[in-house]
Amino acid sequence: MASTEIRFKSLTPILRMIDEQQTKLFYEQFLGFHIDWEHRFEEGFPLYMQISRGGILLHLSEHYGDCNPGGAVRIEVENIEDFHAELAAQKFKYARPGLETTEWNTREVTVRDPSGNKLLFYENLPK
Repeated sequence: MASTEIRFKSLTPILRMIDEQQTKLFYEQFLGFHIDWEHRFEEGFPLYMQISRGGILLHLSEHYGDCNPGGAVRIEVENIEDFHAELAAQKFKYARPGLETTEWNTREVTVRDPSGNKLLFYENLPK
């Protein structure tokens, strides 16, 4: 029997959302993500949707059993200073993140979405 190599191809985190309108405002208008698709089993049921920006995919779910609010994801970004400037220029009412240089040699921008999920955008600094 020939052996095959198992290759893991991608990762799509699922984050819980509580308020659909605030979540869309935050991810679309503030962070610049695009809504790829939305799904409900029927009218009045919880929303499940996919959003993306660049090569990043996130799933956001109102379904009670999918996950708990308050999750966290780390998202690698190129040109983090430009991303931070993009966010700061908006003067968004609900978030004004800083840009931090860490002891572990990264530059980071941290934001929390309306459901308390932490998104930590980072860029590795040259060694």
